[in-house]
Amino acid sequence: MHDAFTRAPKGAPTRIHLFTESGFAGAELPGRLAAFAQAQGFSAMAGQSVRMPDSEGRLGDVLFGLGDGSDGLALAALSGCLPEGDYEVAAAPPDWPFAWTAAGWADGAYRFTKYLKSPHSPPRLVIPGEAPGDALSREAEAVRLCRDMVNTPAEDMGPNAIQAVMSGLAEQYGARLETVIGDELLKRNYPMVHTVGRAGPVEPRFLELEWGDPDHPELALVGKGVAFDTGGLNIKTGDSMRLMKKDMGGAAHAIALASLVMGADLPVHLKLYIPAVENAVSGEAFRPGDVLDTRKGLTVEIDNTDAEGRLILCDALARAGEGDPDLILDFATLTGAARVALGPDLPPFYTDSDEIAGELTRQAAAAGEPVWRMPLWRPYKSMLESSIADISNAGGRMAGSITAAVYLSQFVDTENWVHFDLWAWREGKYGRPAGGAATGLRASWNWLRARYGE
Repeated sequence: MHDAFTRAPKGAPTRIHLFTESGFAGAELPGRLAAFAQAQGFSAMAGQSVRMPDSEGRLGDVLFGLGDGSDGLALAALSGCLPEGDYEVAAAPPDWPFAWTAAGWADGAYRFTKYLKSPHSPPRLVIPGEAPGDALSREAEAVRLCRDMVNTPAEDMGPNAIQAVMSGLAEQYGARLETVIGDELLKRNYPMVHTVGRAGPVEPRFLELEWGDPDHPELALVGKGVAFDTGGLNIKTGDSMRLMKKDMGGAAHAIALASLVMGADLPVHLKLYIPAVENAVSGEAFRPGDVLDTRKGLTVEIDNTDAEGRLILCDALARAGEGDPDLILDFATLTGAARVALGPDLPPFYTDSDEIAGELTRQAAAAGEPVWRMPLWRPYKSMLESSIADISNAGGRMAGSITAAVYLSQFVDTENWVHFDLWAWREGKYGRPAGGAATGLRASWNWLRARYGE
């Protein structure tokens, strides 16, 4: 069981009462609690809380506001500031899923403690008997895995460390992990992965994990694994480079999602593809103006070495399409343009399939983690034209997220493809410090469960 959950509370747990603003207006509370709420001016605005002591001065009841009830992670604002102890939900709106309570609770209780001397003991949510505790725990563990990977500095989360995480999952779930490392990438036709990563202090590698029954539908997950991105010879400024340990956030999402698939024994034939590199600066670095080969056979003129994620992904997507995938789903911290368009918390996705877009949007809403479809606008391919190669790797400042997706689409031969352009980070929110965030992970998992049946 995840350490923020429990089935067996120690003593009498503190009672939590959840209200939306509209629901609280007509709610009937026990006299003392109602008086205390009124004295504190509680109206159930989003994030508002009131803590009432019991007759002995200990924490007895907590009122918490959900606002309009649209934020599936709202409970993170509560668990992020509560002291250690056990808590149970005594009241909640009838249309508020307990899965949202659990997801928000685990999100707020999370702390990245790898480099801290002081231990962290999170508040624990009591999982009622009718709730699927194992499934909720697996989801919380996957989110933690994703966030821990993103939060870990590049010194300790390089291409080799990404491989170690996948190796551990392969051992845990009986999967097969194949690695292609260094110059072997050229022999095995992963030229872009080699070129982007050859200047790094740790050899680049292509990691391929396989699990499940080959007779089941093939699910291909792809994640951008740039362990650190200096920008290459188009070097980033200091402010822009500061968070680039998170540029393997796409790989972290894909790996975490794979752990959910295997942990739930989803009836699929899973293929997980992670190109893991560091985009470094040295005499081995690739240059603006270079024309590079790809696994698919298309040539690419390098307009900007800081548009490197799409380069390693094009080899990975081409590899994913060589099987018989029922679905290809990729995650990448690809463009700042996506953040300008939709901000930090609403991840855009791209697909040619209206059916898939509808399914994913519905299941994301059910998971309390909305996503937003962006147009895969083919006419913008003209922005990627090159006079000396089949395509350029960057299309300028306009429609940057769209042109990146259009670029990737040149290496995909199926309509059943979804591309997420993530930030994988969150500024200080819910009363917690800034750090790695899982965005689109729970939405994707809810969709895959609906698509394939758990």
